[in-house]
Amino acid sequence: MIRVLLADDQVLVRAGFRVLLETEDGFEVVGEAGNGEEAVAMATEFKPDIVVMDIRMPGVDGIEATRKITSNPDLDHVKVLVLTTFDVDEYVYDALRSGASGFLLKDTEPVELLRAIKVVADGDSLLAPTVTRRLIAEFVGRPENRQIDTSAVREITDREREVLALVAGGLSNDEIANQLVISAATARTHVSRIMTKIGARDRAQLVVLAYESGLVTPRGR
Repeated sequence: MIRVLLADDQVLVRAGFRVLLETEDGFEVVGEAGNGEEAVAMATEFKPDIVVMDIRMPGVDGIEATRKITSNPDLDHVKVLVLTTFDVDEYVYDALRSGASGFLLKDTEPVELLRAIKVVADGDSLLAPTVTRRLIAEFVGRPENRQIDTSAVREITDREREVLALVAGGLSNDEIANQLVISAATARTHVSRIMTKIGARDRAQLVVLAYESGLVTPRGR
């Protein structure tokens, strides 16, 4: 059972998500928050598996709420899926850098939202990889956006650098295995070791780090 917290300032949006999730097996909506402050409080109280987080909310917005949730050691298992109305939005990148596990457009088909929640809960792959790569390429290329410590990349092996670059390209573990002619289990092990060495929560943070460290260069630059 995947336990989900919904955070959106629009009551109708939350109601629609609740109906969608509660009519599907394997999902439980544990609460609804109308702003970021409520989202943080409910995440702390209910400790859901996933917080479906709108970015633009009054008061404490989705970015700050994401940062507070992902920086809380007691909530280290809680993953944040950010929803936005824009496919290229600087706020989305800020949310990823704040610890969100990925993002999805609000006009995504219901079946894709369900799949996305499952993917984030499993932690196996980055959401909407082509859109995410485009967004990261747009904003990481700006010097003012290079704010995180990327020195940990120096601690990984050459093979792990190769795997990290493929993760940043949006490849799943199975696709990485095929690319490098290794087993899927070995690919998973490499990804897990990289995450441990770098201290990343999930693959989304690996992608951000790969770009910000310069390991992967945005196309066209």
